[in-house]
Amino acid sequence: MSDSRLAIYAGSFDPITCGHLDVVCRARRLFDRLVVGVGQNPDKPSLLSLEDRVGMARTLVAELPADADSGDVTVESYTGQTVDFARSLSATALVRGIRNVTDLAAECQLAITNRQVADIETVFVVTGEAYAFTSSSLIRQVAALGGDLDRLGGIVPTLVIRRLQSLQSDPNSPLASIAADAQMEQ
Repeated sequence: MSDSRLAIYAGSFDPITCGHLDVVCRARRLFDRLVVGVGQNPDKPSLLSLEDRVGMARTLVAELPADADSGDVTVESYTGQTVDFARSLSATALVRGIRNVTDLAAECQLAITNRQVADIETVFVVTGEAYAFTSSSLIRQVAALGGDLDRLGGIVPTLVIRRLQSLQSDPNSPLASIAADAQMEQ
């Protein structure tokens, strides 16, 4: 067993938000190494390509303020189950961000399942209160419905806002199908 404690913070990060980065900053203080694993949620189509999501995450992680008491953070893409990705890197834990009680209920069920089937622990990191109601799904809907993305500056990094604005101006972007789905839900 290695003396280094490696954790995986996995998600689709479609798009990555300031709340995600807040969890990264908090989690990197708990582990020697943290890998932000960018994957694909099979239950929902992606707005951004895997390459876009990984590239933005790498840029934003590299821009995080240096902290002498923090572990190294890297970004990697993966396919398949998160627990298999964690095993392949010999991770000691999965990190999950918790925004509210609803997240906690769903994440507890997943954590128990992951411990049972893969013998890996889950560490919950509560996001800062400024991000308690931020979600990638909500950001995608705002973009798809033509919302003013500049108003999201406190919860979405500028890099992501600019990418979403370019998608808003592209009539062939996946935002059109998200907008249609959002209209059907109303």
